[in-house]
Amino acid sequence: MNLKERYVAADSRYDDADNLYLRCGKSGVLLPKVSLGFWHNFGSVDPYERSRDITHYAFDHGITHFDLANNYGPPYGTAEETFGRLMHDDFAPYRDELFISSKAGYDMWPGPYGEWGSRKYLMASLDQSLRRMNLDYVDLFYSHRYDPNTPLEETLQALVDIVRAGKALYVGISSWPLEALKFADKYLRERDVPLLIYQGRLNLLDKAPQQEGILDYCADNGIGFISFSPLAQGLLTDKYLKDIPAGSRMSRETSLPSERLTPELREHLIKLNAEAAERGESLAEMSLAWVLAQRGITSVLVGASSVAQLECNMRCIYSKPFK
Repeated sequence: MNLKERYVAADSRYDDADNLYLRCGKSGVLLPKVSLGFWHNFGSVDPYERSRDITHYAFDHGITHFDLANNYGPPYGTAEETFGRLMHDDFAPYRDELFISSKAGYDMWPGPYGEWGSRKYLMASLDQSLRRMNLDYVDLFYSHRYDPNTPLEETLQALVDIVRAGKALYVGISSWPLEALKFADKYLRERDVPLLIYQGRLNLLDKAPQQEGILDYCADNGIGFISFSPLAQGLLTDKYLKDIPAGSRMSRETSLPSERLTPELREHLIKLNAEAAERGESLAEMSLAWVLAQRGITSVLVGASSVAQLECNMRCIYSKPFK
């Protein structure tokens, strides 16, 4: 697309709304079953035109939720900058149709106030994120990770005050242990800022939120759950069934080290791929559909390096039910 061409969203984007969305816990929020994550592929090292094509396709097909964090890139902050440019170029007329999330918790800037869960870090980080994204507020702001050294009351009160200041409409937590989740749920409810959603890693290779009781707690208490890394950073696709392809995340030795792909894991992936073939699906499609089929799940967060990849992943919405 010519970058000067004005983007007009597809009129058909909500035609299949009954299949596209799930209620987030017991809230008024509906999230798309497949949400678009900006962890990779949207930094300043990536072509802006490709990011634009992917986000246009997503929104044109009913994906209203874009998930970011302060340190997504690379480099840190540049995924939010890309989104800010997209807001300026394309999505400003559709702001009220979008559900934008960001997070703070991991390292972002040097010094003692540039990571973890202090009030100072969370509030400063969100202010920076809003500037980068060309937004007055985010729809959802997360504590990105559990901080064992900062009092939970400090982190949670910062989230409460962020909502009361109008900088976020809802709050969430990511990767907190069960007992901390229970504390957060109670603390936030008592202050009339209920916990909207929990973000955790759940996929066919990592079922920790189920095994630890987190998913059941969310389902029983009206809290949504969104799965990050539902494809295990690409392991649950056909990429690694034979070898490590050039240009893949594992070949770059970034967030997916090559030693992860043991002979035992590859054999397991081959078996899962055969199961997917029996269902008439790709391994990725089956893997995403499995997550969506679990009790309490609201959405799966997928990344995309191309429109074709996103289109393939969205097929899970219409996948066969699991027995």
